[in-house]
Amino acid sequence: RCRSRGTDATPHATETPPVGTSESCPKVMLNFSRPQTNLTERHFIADRPCRRRTLCRVVPFPFGKHTTQSKMATTMTMSACATAPLAARKAFGSKAKLASKSPVTRAARVNTVTRAARDGPVIIGLAADSGCGKSTFMRRMTSLFGGKASPPEGGNPDSNTLISDTTTVLCLDDYHLNDRNGRKVSGLTALNLAEQDFDLMFDQVKALKEGKTVEKRIYNHVTGVMDPPETIASPDILILEGLHPFADERVREMFDFKIYLDISDDVKFAWKIQRDMAERGHSLESIKASIEARKPDFDAFVDPQKAHADVIIQVLPTQLIPDDNEGKILRVRMIMKEGVENFDAPYLFDEGSTISWIPCGRKLTCSYPGIKFFYGPDTFFGEEVSVLEMDGQFDKLEELIYVESHLSNTSTKFYGEITQQMLKYQNGPGSNNGTGLFQTLCGLKVRELYERIAETEIVAAA
Repeated sequence: RCRSRGTDATPHATETPPVGTSESCPKVMLNFSRPQTNLTERHFIADRPCRRRTLCRVVPFPFGKHTTQSKMATTMTMSACATAPLAARKAFGSKAKLASKSPVTRAARVNTVTRAARDGPVIIGLAADSGCGKSTFMRRMTSLFGGKASPPEGGNPDSNTLISDTTTVLCLDDYHLNDRNGRKVSGLTALNLAEQDFDLMFDQVKALKEGKTVEKRIYNHVTGVMDPPETIASPDILILEGLHPFADERVREMFDFKIYLDISDDVKFAWKIQRDMAERGHSLESIKASIEARKPDFDAFVDPQKAHADVIIQVLPTQLIPDDNEGKILRVRMIMKEGVENFDAPYLFDEGSTISWIPCGRKLTCSYPGIKFFYGPDTFFGEEVSVLEMDGQFDKLEELIYVESHLSNTSTKFYGEITQQMLKYQNGPGSNNGTGLFQTLCGLKVRELYERIAETEIVAAA
């Protein structure tokens, strides 16, 4: 509703705030005239509405009603607390009731999984450079399917394979064409496509997809040689992680979902300095030389694969601290392609709109430089995408529930599942920033994708 105050006729909040709000809550600014640049208050800004709704300016309310505005400059203010029921309703589906003050969780149940309805496994790919957190990501993802992922029982203790109740994770280093000495002879790095046995990779992934068992060799990272093969049975979910999962077109076409971890050069450099100087005593000059030696092959053979990925998790330096070069505070983006089969992108507040949000400091404890979220449409390698972004880090991880309540389409099975999963791995790398948050969110989307393809359901313990 609008009420004229002198010559300034600007819509404003009603005198009585919605249930659940208080004067301490941040204000939500929906500005459809031009982007708001003043971020001194804690609020979020919708720079433009969803591009799917272009005929009129529609402001979605959390209680199912809409107000249509003209194209004149219009600003609407309401409490951020009022948006929580909307997020809760969308997270649980259209038939769910609005959340009350005390969130209702499902009774705890044991993780169980039924056998996939279709023949062969659902195949997931994860591409990333070495030292970019693939192992941590795999632990977060496989835990959502039940059981603990561990090397094959009774097998080679140096095996790169991880097997749980329903998942098998294969490291694509096992498909190097040559061992360490062989690469010294060839003069090529493990990043080079010429050092990969893509024919063997294709044959064995195809066999596993057809439900067959394969004898896969093991690249021993300790000794640098190829160890005797291990027996791999076809699982329900097959995850291939490594440097080149999407480089070969034959292999790429077999994936049901493709993920790329994209760590910026600045962050890689900061991480390597922290690790190699502090833990291994390397000099700054030797670290720089090591990075520069790898960069040409990485740029030529690994980085181009992100164009084929369905989701890219991009790790960048923070924008909250000018000229930051420590790499401790990170800006993380989850870039999601539109139109991917069996995948519905999660969003913040309003699907398709452009949102910048600085959470309420009374509900989300964070020290300097604070936390800022962003959501909106974009383009990536010429394709339409939606982007979720977090800049900053959490001080108290349990308070993530406040952020989770404002995210929709997360594929959680109960209220607080994202927060629960983050707390489960709170000592792992990236657990207090967007790296862990978006890896967890991506894992939940993969679980939903598996359920849709396999026509089954995984029951998570609340």
